[in-house]
Amino acid sequence: MKAVIYARYSSDNQREESIEGQVRECTEYANYNGITVIGTYIDRAISAKTDNRPEFQRMIHESSKRLFDVVIVWKLDRFARNRYDSAHYKNMLHKNNVKVISAKENISEGPEGIILEAMLEGMAEYYSAELGQKVKRGQTENALQGKFNGGPSPLGYTLGKGHRLEIDAVTAPLVREAFTRYAEGETIKAIAESFNERGLRTRANTSFRINSFDSVFRNRIYVGEYRYHDVVIPDAIPAIISPELFERVQKRKEKNKRAPARAKAIIEYHLSTKLICGDCERMMVGESGTSRTGKKHYYYKCAGVKQHKGCKSKTIKKDWIEKAIVAITINRVLKDDEIDKISGKLVIAQEQENLMLPSLHQQLIETDGAISNLLNAIQQGLFNVSAKQRMDELEARKEDLKVNIAQIELAKPKYSKDELVRWMSRFKHGDVNSLDYQRQIIDFFVNSVRVFEDRILIIYNYKDGTETVSIADIKAAYGLDFGGGSPPLCRPLVLRPTSFAINRCSFSLSLVSSLDD
Repeated sequence: MKAVIYARYSSDNQREESIEGQVRECTEYANYNGITVIGTYIDRAISAKTDNRPEFQRMIHESSKRLFDVVIVWKLDRFARNRYDSAHYKNMLHKNNVKVISAKENISEGPEGIILEAMLEGMAEYYSAELGQKVKRGQTENALQGKFNGGPSPLGYTLGKGHRLEIDAVTAPLVREAFTRYAEGETIKAIAESFNERGLRTRANTSFRINSFDSVFRNRIYVGEYRYHDVVIPDAIPAIISPELFERVQKRKEKNKRAPARAKAIIEYHLSTKLICGDCERMMVGESGTSRTGKKHYYYKCAGVKQHKGCKSKTIKKDWIEKAIVAITINRVLKDDEIDKISGKLVIAQEQENLMLPSLHQQLIETDGAISNLLNAIQQGLFNVSAKQRMDELEARKEDLKVNIAQIELAKPKYSKDELVRWMSRFKHGDVNSLDYQRQIIDFFVNSVRVFEDRILIIYNYKDGTETVSIADIKAAYGLDFGGGSPPLCRPLVLRPTSFAINRCSFSLSLVSSLDD
């Protein structure tokens, strides 16, 4: 893995948390775990209560370049002290496949806090997806009516009345010319050079290049066919070329097409930064290898073994351990009584996060009381210029408080216990073979997993949330290969005396012995 270090301090009087000390300990952590540090981002004398930190913002922006896999901080309060900012920026990093890890904190977040953070992120993702569905539904209806759904108009067309595409008399001849010349044997390079010599420009007002024609030659809109996702409407718009000319171009493109290099699949290791070797306390990192038959294998390997540091722990199959952790977590966390207990703690955690709101609400109550007292005095005939001035001040203060409260509540929404219960319950019946489901369960609920020779210790993201399961019991339930396809047997299998009864058809687990809650 490649990493960058983010360091920050808020004032000159901090000594233990100095930049040099933070960078040194983060570097030691990286070296210990076999992580390569490729750079640092440092903000000096800037508080983490604000996200207006130049180096921090540069780090977030440059994460999109995919140059590093993790951000290492001395402690998580160096990254952000506001959980909502933390969730927002971690989500941005997550979209770029970058994780945040702490060099000094064994458990990445405080109890319940990380589930709240993950839930806020997940709910935002859920409502965003829901909004996307509504938008897609509306745009599908537009497509069925032959209306253009936005974006730049294709070369050769202009947007007319009712959001319908109409032929552009100026650029449509260029489209016909390009199709005809290519179908008759000219190269795309020659066509592009010809257009540029004549001073012609693309729709984006740039010179024509070879790839300028790629989307043009593939676009069936030029034969009058409008497509939007799975919706296909023939003759929805005026055609610029004939179907016969379009097919001639497709046949020539197919003939000239070089076999593309097979795209590399991006494998996501869900337990990356969370899977710890129980023997040497180093992280277990994702590895891959190819067998003699050419089959690709993916697994986790201890950084101590990888760096020849004396650790003798074995590699673990990626699919096997990830699915096992998900299945155990479904049983341990996603039970009705456990969901109810965690949701209650999340409500309390939300209240603790909004430290300003209780104060503002109290000030609003006090201001309302002062207004009521003043009104009573006025009703008793004690009205004067000072009383009017005081009333105006109180009314203005009341409005300011209401605006401030509304702004905070809009920026940082709170969820009721029922909403939190419903949200967590959505995960009870997912498909353990789904990669998205695996990622969500591990990201939301699993803090870290320590692997020993005979057992695994799972630490969950809430207080007292731990589970120990023997490797033998997991292997007895799932076999040595827990990767893909249906399980070989469809009968309940009770593990030896420790924890669970496992239904091997659905991979769901039910508790058969008491847990220390």
